[in-house]
Amino acid sequence: MQFSIQREALLKPLQQVVGVVERRQTLPVLANLLVKVGNDKLSFTGTDLEVEMVAATEAEKLVDGETTIPARKLFDIVRALPDGAKIELKQNGDRVALNAGRSRFTLATLPATEFPTIDEIELVERVSLPEEVLRDLMERTAFAMANQDVRYYLNGMLLDLQEHALRCVATDGHRLALKETHLESKVSARRQIIIPRKGVNELIGLLESGDGSVELEFGRNHLRVRRGEVVFTSKLIDGRFPDYEAVIPLGADKRATLDREVLRGALQRAAILSNEKYRGVKLEFSPSKLRIVAHNPEQEEAVEEVEADTGVSDLTVGFNVGYLLDALAALRGEKARLSLRDAQSSCLVQEDENEQSRHVIMPLRL
Repeated sequence: MQFSIQREALLKPLQQVVGVVERRQTLPVLANLLVKVGNDKLSFTGTDLEVEMVAATEAEKLVDGETTIPARKLFDIVRALPDGAKIELKQNGDRVALNAGRSRFTLATLPATEFPTIDEIELVERVSLPEEVLRDLMERTAFAMANQDVRYYLNGMLLDLQEHALRCVATDGHRLALKETHLESKVSARRQIIIPRKGVNELIGLLESGDGSVELEFGRNHLRVRRGEVVFTSKLIDGRFPDYEAVIPLGADKRATLDREVLRGALQRAAILSNEKYRGVKLEFSPSKLRIVAHNPEQEEAVEEVEADTGVSDLTVGFNVGYLLDALAALRGEKARLSLRDAQSSCLVQEDENEQSRHVIMPLRL
């Protein structure tokens, strides 16, 4: 195996795949990238057995072959080389020689036959949508995923594929985030899959804002995303996601519409004197006004008053202020709408007059 390439052309695919590789591995070969030359292309593959990323690029002086090279070392070397450097890499037995100008590096390899790769997936549905739309869906819901919860199906994101819509949903049992988009083409059947947390984070890092589109391939046990010369594949979490639609409060007729940034600022200030463990604040609704109150064990108190377009009176509900701030940060409009049913109900946070993005926060007893 052999190839020649400019530093910048090599750095981009390496950046895309190296994040998948864990620093601590059970198998030595998983600390390596599969480097392959074939069909006039140079490709790099990284995997942790749960997520796989493949990035291809053009190169010169290609000699077909494949091997595995330590991922972090290769990436660090290429990143440290000067801009515009011409890199030549050649395999010699169980070593590879990397030359760039007056720099010489020799790296140990492991056989490509030891590298585990995900074969073709059993395809059940294919969907195409703009890249920036998928990124927006995932970014605005990922924060609500659970982290190392014993309910393993919460440690990821639900992709709910419906007739003409795609929804991304995440919940940790205390709050829920949902964002949906319209699909131009009709799908054959409703499908729900759960992508693990690692896969969600890697996919968000891969996607960019731009005019391009991505292709989602839904398999029985995998999701594959194709974006230009990059192919991302993730195993799915084998579990049943909660009935998230049942969590969204129905009949939440007690509403308040507020300036989103003004509300965020008031909550951030009140949070300073909230209980460090529970992070609770009380929301006290009255006509044309929302009062935010926070207390802590030191008997300190913060009170903020915010103008609100509401006719609700004598309603007080407690919430985790961090969850409220996360939900407001995920909105885009100038106005935020809070909807509740009663003093024990969860709070529905969304952009005013926009049903595509919804956030549900469970109440706290203060």
